[in-house]
Amino acid sequence: MTASGTAGAADVCIVGSGPAGAILAASLAGRGHDVVVLEAGPRFAFESRTARMDRALRPEHDDLDVWDMGGPRDRYTSSGPYEYDLNRHRVKGIGGTTLHWGGMTPRLHPEDFEMETRHGIGRDWPISYEDLEPYYLRAEEAMGVAGEPNRFSGPRSGPYPLAPAESSYSDEIFAEACSSLGIELVPKPLAINTEPYDGRSQCVGYGTCSPVCPSGAKYDASVHIRKAEERGARVVTRAPVQRLEHDDSGERVVAAVHATPDGDTRRQRARQFVVACGAVESIRLLLLSTSPQYPDGLANSSGVLGEYFMEHPGGGLVGRVDEPTRQHLVGYGTSMCEQFYDHDSGPEGSFLIDFGNNAGPEPIDLALEQLSDSGRIIAGDVLAPFEGDPWGDALQERLSEEYGGYLRCNGWVEQPPRRENKVSLDPSKTDDHGNPVPDLTLSFDGPESVILERVRDLCREILEECGATEIHGHWSPDDPYVGSHHMGGIRMGRDPAESIVNAELRAHDLSNLFVSSSGVFPTCGAANPTLTIAALTLRLADHIHGRLSDG
Repeated sequence: MTASGTAGAADVCIVGSGPAGAILAASLAGRGHDVVVLEAGPRFAFESRTARMDRALRPEHDDLDVWDMGGPRDRYTSSGPYEYDLNRHRVKGIGGTTLHWGGMTPRLHPEDFEMETRHGIGRDWPISYEDLEPYYLRAEEAMGVAGEPNRFSGPRSGPYPLAPAESSYSDEIFAEACSSLGIELVPKPLAINTEPYDGRSQCVGYGTCSPVCPSGAKYDASVHIRKAEERGARVVTRAPVQRLEHDDSGERVVAAVHATPDGDTRRQRARQFVVACGAVESIRLLLLSTSPQYPDGLANSSGVLGEYFMEHPGGGLVGRVDEPTRQHLVGYGTSMCEQFYDHDSGPEGSFLIDFGNNAGPEPIDLALEQLSDSGRIIAGDVLAPFEGDPWGDALQERLSEEYGGYLRCNGWVEQPPRRENKVSLDPSKTDDHGNPVPDLTLSFDGPESVILERVRDLCREILEECGATEIHGHWSPDDPYVGSHHMGGIRMGRDPAESIVNAELRAHDLSNLFVSSSGVFPTCGAANPTLTIAALTLRLADHIHGRLSDG
């Protein structure tokens, strides 16, 4: 690539337009600051979402097709014991992975910030739940979270902005069984509108929330990119940042060097820089930004950049009951259980239980795999199942029999941070710009394997109480499902010798470089990370605004 110039200096340059980058850009631009956002991927037209839903439903497409993932741009390797599917649930483009997410938004619990002090696990966060709580509330308002306070979560200073979703029919079956077992279910907090909110419609029931919401009722970060642009921010798409450059002293970042679609490069200057492109790509960008002062990666004087990476392992059990369960009327479950989100029974870790609303074989799979005419369907003869049954009554009856009586119970487990779980660079494989790709080394053979066994047993007990039979599911402690929640690797802390950023998310080594990502989490709890990312970002926005205002 050839250099093609240097853009004028902005107040803030943000790398990435997912929830962190988008919310930060909207907040700072709204307070009069000159903001530039550099996004590696494209801008997706809202009108394309019905077509993307169609891709999600058709068997000739896979998960990557929905949001145009895959290929040289998105290469990675997985060299650890666990074969990690990095691209399965991530998106590169305006809105980032919130275009694909399920919308679940629980808060971390107060003890999650003090795991070293309380249980000798990992390192304490340099901030407390009380420090973050008002920003949790602001994040819920910004995203439009529908929920209801419950006694198992941390204290709140205000209500949710929206009432919780009405309990699904299948969740009512679970509620009765759990009540008999002394297990308390609570409404699942979801960034999905239960009524019109912030210019977006309420949920209309497409049922494909993950991977795509055609109505826009589910929050995604394109909402805040739009707000940021309305407030004057400049958003540059198809501009993957290749490296960050610092001054001669190594104390300040001076430019973000990004590629352009025509093969050139440009340098974006700014007073403050924020890396907000997801945990894995944020780690990778810092590792790629080497110099004589930082031979092991920018801001990596501690040598721990990329280490202590974490995920949420888990699994699901499915059982069949002798009654309709009305699955997939909406694309999300409405209830969860935080009752076991504690360490009273030992230091293995905490966990969440939630309940799927799409259990059992997919109707498409039934049509393709079980009907005698499946080959003709694949060949394009969509009328094959209806021959001799022009109204499709027999097919509907069969689908009802095969699909209508399933229940799913899921569990998600905290993974304690371990140094050997990490993101590094693989120089043997490169992306479309010739840069080493990220390599993930991950295993689940620590304390989380013990708690996974416990969660599996609890899910089985709940399903049996529901009267379910034929209980089955993939649940192996050494080969679990993962939540595709990328956390750690750029951890925050007070000690520069063992962390990358401080309590304000500023790199210990540089005075104007910040990271806003779940990569900064010192420990991960069992709660989905997106709401905490948003809360940390709003806190960071206040901090950067203060710095810029002070000159």
